[in-house]
Amino acid sequence: MKTYTVLLSVFFLLLFSASTIYSQDSIKVIKMTNKKTVDKNYLEGLKSNNEGLRVSCAYYLGERRSSHAVIPLMKILHSDKSPEARIIAALSLFKIGDARGIYAIKQEIKYDKSERVSNMCKIFYQMYEENQKAASKN
Repeated sequence: MKTYTVLLSVFFLLLFSASTIYSQDSIKVIKMTNKKTVDKNYLEGLKSNNEGLRVSCAYYLGERRSSHAVIPLMKILHSDKSPEARIIAALSLFKIGDARGIYAIKQEIKYDKSERVSNMCKIFYQMYEENQKAASKN
């Protein structure tokens, strides 16, 4: 009877261990799939005619530091009619930190027709330069 109890306990312990390992791997796969899906949905939102949706998607792509968003955000920064959308695109490009996006922000300082957008791009670019200087000191 005692042997039976020990064997049964070992069996359940192994079963529980295997299910825990399997579920952790499954969670990692689900997280990776969800990240791609979420980024894809935000990228689709950038194409919307709804300004609020476009701005929100641009903001969250910056928060997620999505490297896939650099080109679409640059397009918004250069050609969107809304100054707010251009500012959020610049902010997101700053957060992502890709060299192409940083260069686009620098260009908007000179060439954007809105003084407000130009000033915000100047702030983002100065912050980027300060971060670079601080990183090089370390």
